[in-house]
Amino acid sequence: MTRAFEIAFGLTLTALAGFIDALGFIRLGGLYTSFMSGNTTRMSVALGQGAWTLAAGPAVLIATFAVGAMLGGGLAGLTSPRWRTACVLGFEALLLVAALAMEITVPDHAVAALFMALAMGAQNAALVHVGGFRAGTTFVTGALYGFGQKLGLALAGHGPAFGWVPDGAVWLALLSGAVAGTVAYGVSPLYALCGAVATATLLAALAGGFALAGRQVVDPSER
Repeated sequence: MTRAFEIAFGLTLTALAGFIDALGFIRLGGLYTSFMSGNTTRMSVALGQGAWTLAAGPAVLIATFAVGAMLGGGLAGLTSPRWRTACVLGFEALLLVAALAMEITVPDHAVAALFMALAMGAQNAALVHVGGFRAGTTFVTGALYGFGQKLGLALAGHGPAFGWVPDGAVWLALLSGAVAGTVAYGVSPLYALCGAVATATLLAALAGGFALAGRQVVDPSER
């Protein structure tokens, strides 16, 4: 597997996270399925104002994301490095299929968002680490910091001239995915998740194909 493919694979995962987070944000009226810092702030403000009911929504999403991370991490720990990415992404795809099914059958409830948060928590167990940066993450605060830091070092002549590009690409991937998710929701609110399901399934199939061939998407422990 070439480095270019590894980077493209990871950036597609990050774009997928942006796509799903945008759908959740619109559907839940300002809450997130992957951006838990935002949910934590919303919950904290609600608690500070004594609005216990308003704090419940972000609290449930935070807990659900953590459970997804636990399940994804556990699955990754139980599988060999060769099959790790394929198994985690296959699990994520199944969770997104469940989210789509809930969205279609009970569209007036937020059940689908819980499966989306589970999927986003699990996805972080399939991060792709290439050349000193990580792609596939469902949050980009660290990437944005890395972008600014490395750009500053480059301008000061103390770092690679283009060392900031990968981190900037991660942020742009999330941005692009979120824009695509918003457009998809505008076209078909009920079936917008189909694009996310198809993407996750394709990535899982690609990872599985490489595993069958005796290769693997770059694993964090290997770089």
